[in-house]
Amino acid sequence: MQPTPEHASAPQPPQLPGDDREIETLAEFDDVCGRGALAGCRVQAVDLTERTSALLAADVAGAVFLGCPMREDAAAKVRAGGALVFPPVPGLPFNPYRGLLYSPDDLFTGLAEGGYEATPDAHAYAWFQRTKADGDVFSSMLRAIHDDSISDALDEHLVGARVVGVMGGHAMARGTDAYAGAARLGRALARAGFTVATGGGPGAMEAANLGAYAAAFDEAMLDESLELLAKAPSFTPSITDWARAAFAVRERWPAGGSSVGIPTWFYGHEPPNAFASHLGKYFANATREDGLLARSNAGVVFLPGAAGTVQEVFDNATPNYYGSRGEPTPMVLVDRAHWTEHLPVWPLLQSLAKDRPMASRIALVDRVEDAPEALRELSGSDPAS
Repeated sequence: MQPTPEHASAPQPPQLPGDDREIETLAEFDDVCGRGALAGCRVQAVDLTERTSALLAADVAGAVFLGCPMREDAAAKVRAGGALVFPPVPGLPFNPYRGLLYSPDDLFTGLAEGGYEATPDAHAYAWFQRTKADGDVFSSMLRAIHDDSISDALDEHLVGARVVGVMGGHAMARGTDAYAGAARLGRALARAGFTVATGGGPGAMEAANLGAYAAAFDEAMLDESLELLAKAPSFTPSITDWARAAFAVRERWPAGGSSVGIPTWFYGHEPPNAFASHLGKYFANATREDGLLARSNAGVVFLPGAAGTVQEVFDNATPNYYGSRGEPTPMVLVDRAHWTEHLPVWPLLQSLAKDRPMASRIALVDRVEDAPEALRELSGSDPAS
């Protein structure tokens, strides 16, 4: 018996190469549109105001346009052609539908002229402060859409990557031995073929991202960078001075190595750092924390930190304990005195791991220089393999 039209299955959209129907740049739009494959696609935050003729001629059945500026005649045509159009939201300091991760330049635009207060990062935080407790479902929906878009962009960016998370406190100052050690750790991991991922903020996070950035240069570059950055040791009292020092290093040594930072506007006192090449910034800190650790598929190194880092240790230990993400991933805690005396996390972690598969995936080392070797031993493979 043939199904009646009202019960017939909906037509399936055509599949693009790699089974990817998301379009996130104008170049991708032109390519897909030129091949007549726009039907069923999801177009994210692409400015289509100069592509009216292409939109008027395209088959857009089942397509979805998320925050794509377009002329009204084009919008009317694609709606009539069976597409859904979610228009840009005016007045926002961020794009909730963005298809790509942020770059430092995206978040710090205007820093040179107007200081940190003039940047998109500062404006997004100010908007968050105004709306986070006002009970407006529209604002909370926009935050959720934005964060989901960032998660999607992170997953796409990290396909096939061996990611090592580096966690540590924001208070670690430039110019200290601890900061230099964290930077050398990031450089060693990047040179071993890992993608370094951090919380994307200052302190230990910035140092590890700096190290990954420095991996593309000779040994002297990192030493000179550390000296230059030490002139603005902390993001307090001036985020502007702190950030400008980082951009001065980037300008002197452009095109450094890549890494990922995953910061949050929840902690407004923690600006993102300029050395992570790709930044996935979230409004929801819980989503950010879990996502950072879940994507650290090659292990996590925990440098000395306070409450936030302690939370991250056990956020990572829990799925390792239950095996909810598959095989446990390596966890390396750095600085024996810190993790056994100052904040005695290590004894509790050992107790949790006892008689569990994760017991063979945890280690405590005295020095940051020992962390790469500990990762190698816990993973049972050569980091460069």
